[in-house]
Amino acid sequence: MYQYETSGTCSSEIHFDIKDGKVRDVVFEGGCNGNLKAIGKLVDGMDAAECIAKLKGISCGRKPTSCGDQLAHAIELALQ
Repeated sequence: MYQYETSGTCSSEIHFDIKDGKVRDVVFEGGCNGNLKAIGKLVDGMDAAECIAKLKGISCGRKPTSCGDQLAHAIELALQ
C-alpha cells in the first residue's frame, strides 16, 4: 500500500496499491468526498500507465493541479 501527501489540493493524502501493474484500492483523505470516491472506483483495476495518461495535467479551477493529477504523480512515484 502506498501513501502520498498531496500538494495544492483540498485532499491531503492518497492511499492506493498497485498489483500486477493495476491501480487498486484508491482512497483520498479530505477533498470532495463524492467525486474522489468516484475517481477511486473508476480507476480501480486500470493499468497504472493508462491511469497516469488520463489524469496527469488535469487542473481544478484556477489551481494548476487537481486530485486526479496528484494521483497520477503518486502512481508515477510508486512505479519508480
